[in-house]
Formats: sequence, C-alpha cells, structure tokens
Amino acid sequence: MYCTQRHFEHHGIPAKNFAGLMEIYECNYIRVRNLVPDIDSLPDAVYSRVDGALDLHLCIIERCRFTTTFKLSYYFTDPDGRFPAPDMLVRMYHDAQVAEVVACGRRRGRRHALYNRLYHSYTLVEKWRMNRFLQKWLGYCLMQGHRFVPGRVLLPVDEPVSPAAETLLSAES
Repeated sequence: MYCTQRHFEHHGIPAKNFAGLMEIYECNYIRVRNLVPDIDSLPDAVYSRVDGALDLHLCIIERCRFTTTFKLSYYFTDPDGRFPAPDMLVRMYHDAQVAEVVACGRRRGRRHALYNRLYHSYTLVEKWRMNRFLQKWLGYCLMQGHRFVPGRVLLPVDEPVSPAAETLLSAES
C-alpha cells in the first residue's frame, strides 16, 4: 500500500511520464468543460469578457461526434496588426474525456506556430510541458471568472478593446 500511495503523491504536478501526461489531458478536459459547459450550443466564434481581465476568445474549428477542435486565445495589437497569443489549438475527445494541445502559435515577436503536433513529432516531455501550460492557463481563466455559456458570451462583431487590454498594451509599449 505504501508503494501505491507514494506513486500517486505528486502535490498537484503530475510526473513527466505517460501516466502524468494522461492525467494532464484528463484535467484539461475537466477544465475545458468548466469553461465551456455546453460547447455544442455555442456559435463558432465567441468571446468572454470579465472586468479587469483580457477578453478570452474561443473559435470552434471542427465539430464531430467524438471530437471538437477549437482555438483559445487572447488578442493583442502591435505595429504589424492584431495577433492572437498564446493561440492554442485544442482537441477534445468526448468519448475518452481528454483534451490535448494540438498546436500553439505566437510567442512574443513570432507569428508562426512553435508547437504543432500535426506536422511534427514531439517527445513526451515536450507534450507534457505544452499541455501543462494549457492546464495552468485554463485554471487562470476560470479563476478570473471566464465562462462560455449562452447569454453571457459575446459575438466578435465590431468588438471594442477591453479596458484591461488597453492598460496592458500601453504598459508593453
């Protein structure tokens, strides 16, 4: 019994092995379901606005019986225009109840995808790191109060920049 307990004690951070990666996938699914309780009832592109926080954008790319693929991101503006960051492409597997990062784009100063599981092969540690980031980010979004529920989401038509984004963007300049 002691061996089993010691094996599963990780103080909230899963081990960087296959079982730990699967645990992160499961946690990501739970957090996505908390953030977007009924993804089937939403339009393809919506965003969530919370006072004092950046607008969180959700764009559903593909809806299938067993999977849903969507992009989750904030939007920023620089001299080259508007860009999403971190621009996470996430796939939910409804039957297995897991969610994983498929691709992650833009980091400061770069517009191409840094992580794209569709075109490259990654080590378990690299997958673990990217999905751990998603896990932490989803927790942060939930803590801020973001939720994508019908009646509370906004459609991206002539969307004004939120005051939090204006403050952040002027601070970066």
